[in-house]
Amino acid sequence: MIKAFTQNWSAKLLSLLLASILWFFVTGEQTSEIGFAIPLELKNIPKGLMVVNDVPNVVDVRVSGPRTILSNLRPSDYNLVVDLKGAHPGVTSFGRLENRIQVPSALKISRLSPSILDVRLEKIFEGSVPVKAVVSGALPKGYRLAGLEITPTHVGIQGPRSEIRAIREIPTEAIDISSATDSFSVRTVLNFDGKLASLKDIREVTVQVNVLKPSVAEEKPGTPKASEPNGKPGKTPALQP
Repeated sequence: MIKAFTQNWSAKLLSLLLASILWFFVTGEQTSEIGFAIPLELKNIPKGLMVVNDVPNVVDVRVSGPRTILSNLRPSDYNLVVDLKGAHPGVTSFGRLENRIQVPSALKISRLSPSILDVRLEKIFEGSVPVKAVVSGALPKGYRLAGLEITPTHVGIQGPRSEIRAIREIPTEAIDISSATDSFSVRTVLNFDGKLASLKDIREVTVQVNVLKPSVAEEKPGTPKASEPNGKPGKTPALQP
């Protein structure tokens, strides 16, 4: 039996030495902690519903564990996915988010911010809102703006009901009329920047700007007017045949 222990004693001693070194390395390695941000993704939002509260695009994660393993951790390999399949209108809270992030078993997620995610869903409503043409500048002297014709006059919008009901009109980008001496038509985009609501389909409209030219009398300011015998202005007499 003693012979069995003494055979190949040098190899056994080397193995024992290596095992001891490895054991001291693993058990004696310092624990460290690092922090990084990972993207947050919402998926499977039920049809006809939309998220109406502020949901962060990223979450802050702190991971602790052996320093050598932490050094090989690549934050770009991780993300946080929250599945909204089956969710209903109202607020749904998601807790224990750290369980949705798979890190090596030797590591531990020590902190996650936010640790609880609240998602508020509302039904998507649609509406039709009138378009308002906006002009800038003043027409040349003597010219007058006769009117603005918009095609189409209304456009569709969609979003949460509370926001849709507060929208009374949608303006266009400003149309410069400062050098217009005749009527003209222009294609212009809608100036709409809703918080959650959005334009449904139409994003541009056509605006017909009708301009009245000065009359002959306005072009020749010295033209005399007809007067009555008492010197007061009167009607111009009709010509007799």
